Amino acid sequence: MGYKSRKRSNILLFLLQLLTLGWCAPPRCDPGHEFLGRCKPTVEDKPKCTDMLLSYCDDMAYTQTMFPNIVGHRTREEAELGTEYLLLSVVESLLGGECTPDIRMLGCSVLAPRCEKDRVLKPCRSTCEAVRKSCAHAFDGIDMAWPYFLDCDRFFVSDQEGCYDPLEGLRAEQEMEAIESTASVPVEEPSTMIQFTYHSNAQMINIMKKTEARCSDIATTYSIGRSMEGKDLLVIEFSNNPGEHELLEPEVKYIGNMHGNEVMGRQLLIYLVQYLCSEYLLGNERIQTLINTTRIHILPSMNPDGYEMAASGVQDSNYADDEESPRYDTWNIGRTNAQNIDLNRNFPDLTSIAYSRRRHKGHRTDHIPIPDYYWFGKVAPETYAVMKWIRSIPFVLSANFHGGDLVVSYPYDLSKHPLERNMFSSTPDDQVFKLLARTYANAHETMSNDSEWCGSSRDSQGGIVNGAQWYSFAGGMQDFNYLHTNCFEVTVELGCDKFPAEEELYTGWHENKEALLTFMEAAHRGIKGLVKDEDGNGIKGATVSVRGIRHDITTAANGDYWRLLTPGIHILTASAPGYTRAMKKVYLPAHMNKAGRVDFVLQKAVLEPDMEDDYTIPSMGTYERFDPYNQFERYSTAEVVQNREERTEKPWWWNYFVSSGGAAPTWLLRHY
Repeated sequence: MGYKSRKRSNILLFLLQLLTLGWCAPPRCDPGHEFLGRCKPTVEDKPKCTDMLLSYCDDMAYTQTMFPNIVGHRTREEAELGTEYLLLSVVESLLGGECTPDIRMLGCSVLAPRCEKDRVLKPCRSTCEAVRKSCAHAFDGIDMAWPYFLDCDRFFVSDQEGCYDPLEGLRAEQEMEAIESTASVPVEEPSTMIQFTYHSNAQMINIMKKTEARCSDIATTYSIGRSMEGKDLLVIEFSNNPGEHELLEPEVKYIGNMHGNEVMGRQLLIYLVQYLCSEYLLGNERIQTLINTTRIHILPSMNPDGYEMAASGVQDSNYADDEESPRYDTWNIGRTNAQNIDLNRNFPDLTSIAYSRRRHKGHRTDHIPIPDYYWFGKVAPETYAVMKWIRSIPFVLSANFHGGDLVVSYPYDLSKHPLERNMFSSTPDDQVFKLLARTYANAHETMSNDSEWCGSSRDSQGGIVNGAQWYSFAGGMQDFNYLHTNCFEVTVELGCDKFPAEEELYTGWHENKEALLTFMEAAHRGIKGLVKDEDGNGIKGATVSVRGIRHDITTAANGDYWRLLTPGIHILTASAPGYTRAMKKVYLPAHMNKAGRVDFVLQKAVLEPDMEDDYTIPSMGTYERFDPYNQFERYSTAEVVQNREERTEKPWWWNYFVSSGGAAPTWLLRHY
């Protein structure tokens, strides 16, 4: 018993010692209890200022930082392994050098914050907001979201809270460089700086957004829709009052890259966008007059999907082993859209309808409705977007740019020959179209020289040709413009090479710059005016006719109109349902620099019920009838969105960030 008692006593003593040790030890904190407030925090050393050791932040105006940083990285090593720091290391390349080093330094102020007297100083919200305003478009251009750690409201503070400017060192440097350059270099008048290189879709959008920000008083961008693969069809507008139609100010549009593999026009319009902005700011009187009196819309790429395919095809052909092989064995790659639809054959064929009307008494060739059967065919989203755009704005003049020849083609594109063989097929405005075509061809450096033709435009004279005489086809965009709206459009073929070498881009700009400007100025030829009632109110949809020309134009919402005409004597008639007709005779001199002003005042009249036009074809429906069965809207949501998800799930830069391991940085995605 004595032995057992001693053994029991030893065991009890051991257990008592364990209990004492457990009582004295700090309490264990189970996972999750700390978050719920059930554990007392362990006493750790208070964070202190430490030397700045992040290599991409070593040019900040301070040398001391502290961890944990503002976003919660506990150590320098953790910050270096984060996607945030990885982004700062490559942001200059991603954005093509834009906003450098502003974005990087702004990010460093969050990932490696300024530390003084063992206290973190937060960067100023005003600096963050200024950088975001000037650089957000650059992230939009590569389809990347604004980084979460540059959230101006979340990680930056106001001046009253004791912030500091993280770009102070950069500004001091820039001021010093400006002083030195002013002292050492004579002041010269600045000029427009354009990089004559090819631009990807992302770079094109980036330039347009950057131009909008730089010239915000005269420029704005807007999307007219999306391509089959979901890319924005982005337009930039120039006007002294961007975003609004101004009374009696003509509207002009340029469209490039309708065929994705015909790229010179796309590049010329990208250069033109930059040129108009820069020259306006530099005080170029011609550009300022043009923008102050004209509303200009530029769509550099109608077929961005086709362009991507064409660019990759040309790139692949550059790796061909056989140097003697034809350079353009990829001639037609990217011509069509992602559905393999040729966009310049995809518009409603209104020309055939116009030809069929010729035997009707009093037939005319304007505002022909889109036949219902058209909507049961395959309508490309790009075509649909452009049609809605054309119908929504009272365009006066337009050009669309192609490649493969050197000539300006004018309507009609579809031959009147019974078998649709190539044959001269004129519009009622043939003389006006020839004048417009010559305006571009004559201002071009070489186009009007008959010895410069290439391709199949042998019938051209002085660089212009009737489309149907040259190459007959149905469903073209320029015929649709003329027959469905007030807009007069021509097609400009910019050269023999559809995808010329990059070193030829400067030459292309030099040859076309004057023509691009002169053609836009041609919108101010002919006449313009207002059609009003006796109370002075503008009459929307009134008709303005020219004797001898079976093609009328209609007034815009406020009663204003524009009518392109050749010099000479013209007899005009204005009419509207419920009003009497008004007639005027005008003389347009040969060298008028601006449109003549001709206003009409119409008096109220009793509308007789039997005054329906003899040439109305009931089966055609009305002009307002557009996509009557919502056929395309349903098709758009079902196929375009699906196609976008399948074919362009993530941007081109995505794999770079996920290959580094760790959680996928979905905060980089704009549409997540």
